[in-house]
Amino acid sequence: MPAFLNLTQLYARPGFLLRRAHQISAAVFENECRSVGLTPAQFGVLSVLRASPGLDQSSLARALGFDKVTVLRVLRGLETRGLIARAPAPASRRNLAISLSAEGLALLKQAQEPADRAYDRLMAPLTKTQRTQLVELLQVLTTGLENEARAAFVPPEQESGSAD
Repeated sequence: MPAFLNLTQLYARPGFLLRRAHQISAAVFENECRSVGLTPAQFGVLSVLRASPGLDQSSLARALGFDKVTVLRVLRGLETRGLIARAPAPASRRNLAISLSAEGLALLKQAQEPADRAYDRLMAPLTKTQRTQLVELLQVLTTGLENEARAAFVPPEQESGSAD
């Protein structure tokens, strides 16, 4: 008969802790950014588009590690609010180039302070050394297991091959 995990063992598993940390991270971000009305996914999309205007939907999804359905849902919400614009891409009229609108850029600027507060609140329980260690370990974990992801993560500079 297989041995079952007790709850102490379950609660100490990395998957459980990562999921719980993600829940807390999203809640902290949403609480801090309530005044600007942005979710973590929306903030990520706006941030990537500010850094790499004109990305197509597939490249944007890869830049955030989103699946196509998620990025489409986020883009529809942002477009409804007038925060992004989609236009035919210069290189291929079949693809749409996505960029921030003036309103989107203004909202992203307004969101910087609450997003920074959310980051500070999330990291508050950790010492400076622990913060660095946490980020480094998460980078090792995600890089080492990238081939297991359901959605690819390819930063825009890697996708285009530029050294930006």
